[in-house]
Amino acid sequence: MSAQSPVQTKSAKLKKALTWMGETLRDYPEKKRQAVVQEAVFRFDLTPAECAFLNQHFSAPDSGSSP
Repeated sequence: MSAQSPVQTKSAKLKKALTWMGETLRDYPEKKRQAVVQEAVFRFDLTPAECAFLNQHFSAPDSGSSP
């Protein structure tokens, strides 16, 4: 058996959280991404694996990355 990411398991809560995050970031571009991620975690009662997925894929990129 292979490990699946939360998106592959088609979690309804994660789908709702992703939709809400997209709408929130579109409607309130001044909001910090990490704050929106944290609010989604609590608002949709996400599992630790779902939280890790959001943090990994939606946290702000490093500002000082080298080429």
